[in-house]
Amino acid sequence: MTSPADTPAKPLRPRRSCLAVPGSNPRFLEKAQGLPADQVFLDLEDACAPLAKPDARHTIVKFLNEGDWTGKTRVVRVNDWTTHWTYRDVITVVEGAGANLDCIMLPKVQDAQQVQALDMLLTQIEKTVGLDVGRIGIEAQIENARGLVEVDGIAAASPRLETIIFGPADFMASINMKSLVVGEQPPGYPADAYHYILMRILMAARANDLQAIDGPYLQIKNIDGYREVAGRAAALGFDGKWVLHPGQVDASNEIFSPSQEDYDHAELILDAYEYYTSAEGGAKGSAMLGDEMIDEASRKMALVVAGKGRAAGLRRTSRFEPPQS
Repeated sequence: MTSPADTPAKPLRPRRSCLAVPGSNPRFLEKAQGLPADQVFLDLEDACAPLAKPDARHTIVKFLNEGDWTGKTRVVRVNDWTTHWTYRDVITVVEGAGANLDCIMLPKVQDAQQVQALDMLLTQIEKTVGLDVGRIGIEAQIENARGLVEVDGIAAASPRLETIIFGPADFMASINMKSLVVGEQPPGYPADAYHYILMRILMAARANDLQAIDGPYLQIKNIDGYREVAGRAAALGFDGKWVLHPGQVDASNEIFSPSQEDYDHAELILDAYEYYTSAEGGAKGSAMLGDEMIDEASRKMALVVAGKGRAAGLRRTSRFEPPQS
């Protein structure tokens, strides 16, 4: 029987860099296809003015069906359930381009019922248009205090769920955080004001085998600032971060991928552990790899790093050689 540790984090699709693209702007939609982002989400919410939303739905359908999104996870962010646009966003996009769509992103999620309502609507549309039921995933965005309090239920709400996303701008407003710079630390607080929020989202995601994604950094020309904020999320264990500008894409891909050295080391641990636990290697529960002791816990940690390295397209530069008898 395979244990959960044998398959670290539902492999899903890499999301180191999640590029936001206004759904009403054909020029940006065209340009996004050539950028090395893992995911592109076409936005019908904040980046799309109210009067532009009806036409933007059809523009998105056209670009999903006719564009070249090779190698990218294709996502559409609809409007949240408190608006009157949500149902029409979902119906128009999924009926028009469901075969070329991977996920729907639902913003401002506040409880499990909102995710379940989207799941039900997607199921009805998939049955109606002949798509495999369940093929379209859901990404849930946590953007206020209630959403964070309810995040465990949200993360367990539907088998369609693939990611839990932190939305810092609306969240900061919802708790009256004293800052106007999205993603930066508020003045006057000596520690990391986002640590609890990020860890809370991360625990809910991992408990339900989902990916955890950090939200945007709005100072798009400050790449050093982006690296610092992204590095914080990556260090905690987040899988990726939003990018709002082409200059942020390479930084995100680099930060959320293991280094070549760490990747090689992880692969060596896996090979060495497999050898030493075999009959040929002495059926040992623990062994030495150079100056390092490795055991089952080491293998689990190495699986995570190796999986991320493989997803990032890294290639090994070293091989394990069993000791000569």
